[in-house]
Amino acid sequence: MSLQIFGMPVSRGVAIGRAVLVASSRVDVAHYFVDAESIALEVQRLRQARDEVAFELESLKGELPADAPAELAALLDVHLMLLRDETLASATRAWIEGRHYNAEWALSAQLEVLARQFDEMDDEYLRERKADVEQVVERMLRALVGSGGLPAGASAHGARDFAGEDPLVMVASDVAPADMLQFKRSVFTGFVTDVGGRTSHTAIVARSMDIPAVVGAREASRLIRQDDWVVIDGDAGVVIANPSPIILEEYRFRQRQSELERARLHRLRHKPAVTLDGQPVELLANIESQEDGAAAIDAGAVGVGLFRTEFLFMNRDGDLPGEDEQFDAYRAAVQAMRGLPVTIRTVDVGADKPLERMTANELRHEYGLNPALGLRAIRWSLSEPEMFKQQLRAILRASAFGKVRILLPMIAQISEITLTLDALKLAKDELNQEGIAFGQVQVGVMIEVPAAALMIDRILRYVDFVSIGTNDLIQYTLAIDRADEAVSHLYDPWHPAVLHLLRQTIKQCTAAGRHVSVCGEMAGDPAFTEVLMAMGLRSFSMHPGRIAAIKQRILRTDTRQLDALLDDIMVADMPEDIIRQHLAARAAH
Repeated sequence: MSLQIFGMPVSRGVAIGRAVLVASSRVDVAHYFVDAESIALEVQRLRQARDEVAFELESLKGELPADAPAELAALLDVHLMLLRDETLASATRAWIEGRHYNAEWALSAQLEVLARQFDEMDDEYLRERKADVEQVVERMLRALVGSGGLPAGASAHGARDFAGEDPLVMVASDVAPADMLQFKRSVFTGFVTDVGGRTSHTAIVARSMDIPAVVGAREASRLIRQDDWVVIDGDAGVVIANPSPIILEEYRFRQRQSELERARLHRLRHKPAVTLDGQPVELLANIESQEDGAAAIDAGAVGVGLFRTEFLFMNRDGDLPGEDEQFDAYRAAVQAMRGLPVTIRTVDVGADKPLERMTANELRHEYGLNPALGLRAIRWSLSEPEMFKQQLRAILRASAFGKVRILLPMIAQISEITLTLDALKLAKDELNQEGIAFGQVQVGVMIEVPAAALMIDRILRYVDFVSIGTNDLIQYTLAIDRADEAVSHLYDPWHPAVLHLLRQTIKQCTAAGRHVSVCGEMAGDPAFTEVLMAMGLRSFSMHPGRIAAIKQRILRTDTRQLDALLDDIMVADMPEDIIRQHLAARAAH
């Protein structure tokens, strides 16, 4: 029976595939694919975990005092029986051998299947045995998690296609940013999550992968079953489980139309982005790893406006990357861009991008009671001077191989800039003393905090360029956690306060002769292209997959006709209505 689930569209297009559930568990485990050569190793890890838990349970049973209630021994016997049940073992093995899941993921997937089967049983006593299965599986998961990190056969950069002929879509309660990056080159053709908003990092990485995604779909991970056929409508924010043949064919037709449109836009990639009245516009790419440079070049980007270095720091069990490892990554990104400029942002962790999988208490301890307002981004870097110096040295060393700019996130104080400039000078002095080459680098700041936008004239005395991070600027201006689906409907890039801060920042940077770009999600949204250009913006940085659509909008724009549009928008209570009317009128002509 077909089932419709509504969420928030965050990455356009249509995906059709079988559901892969990344089930949530009280034990937080990693999900990754393993190579064919490592399947036996994963099966062995599974067997060892089962033996370890069996030993624990036998020990507990043997240590029971003589006057212990008989029910306790009986309960341990039930758990031992479930543990040794070949059905659980063989079914879990099938996920490893058939889908190449790591042992933890396979066990979580099988728990999801068993839990549903117990829920559907008529006998109340049997239904209640679900809790026993969950307890046994979670004991095994703890044993597996305690056995170490990714084995040698883990796919470090995403999966190859182990799915056979059927495409796969991921369904999860939530996906951590680092996990999203892990799946970046994987088999998945679409994503669905129960939680999240338009600018959550799950959404951002999905857009950078240029695959359809719906977030905030509430009960999706509970209602959709493993291997269900699923349609993800990334345009409307609709997820359809078990679609009828008619619905399936309709969406397959839309998929083909979308692919034709992508191919048509792709032909624009080498055409210069120049308006009808001859205004050149710089279109840059946002990237998450050094391997993304090829996609940026292929999309026609004229440089990298934002290299998010924090993904180098994630999923490492507290072992932060050293200077040489960072240098190799930054150099690879610079060389991949073939002489085009690369803007490297210093590490931006905290808030929705913690370094590790942490409990709520651990997050509060590391980043503060409210991570979005606590020790994050430049604040965290300045609190870790040795780590920060290593990153600055690595970036400087990479600058010997091409044009590099350093971007500082979440600046709110002049002192944060001066302290960073001091740290940068120290790093340069050390490299000079050691005889290590580095190039000239410009230093810029991200305008993400209203305080920074309001004192932009003072900030410009200290920096070479500015990049406006609209995602956080909107979040902090409107006091809305952009990752919280409960308030995500209030996240409004058209809010008059946001538009005024944007206009003021762009105007003052232009007047001071400082390069200014927008690297947030607004840069890749065609609805904002003309508005930002009317404000004077001539540099946009976005996901490579969005460059062609923005370039098409620029090629059709005459900036001489934008002044009146901007005047109307800036005085309107509902600016989005003005731009909607403008676009409708232009389409009619």
